[in-house]
Amino acid sequence: MAKNQNTQTPRRKSKRERRMKIIIYIMILAMVLSSLTTGLVMFL
Repeated sequence: MAKNQNTQTPRRKSKRERRMKIIIYIMILAMVLSSLTTGLVMFL
């Protein structure tokens, strides 16, 4: 009975999970870019 626990195959990520991850990465990138541009505006 104990060896029957980890026989599950690793399930593929669904399209929704992948899309959420991409959206999160884009949001982080946008935040970094906006902070960089505001920093540049301070020096001008």
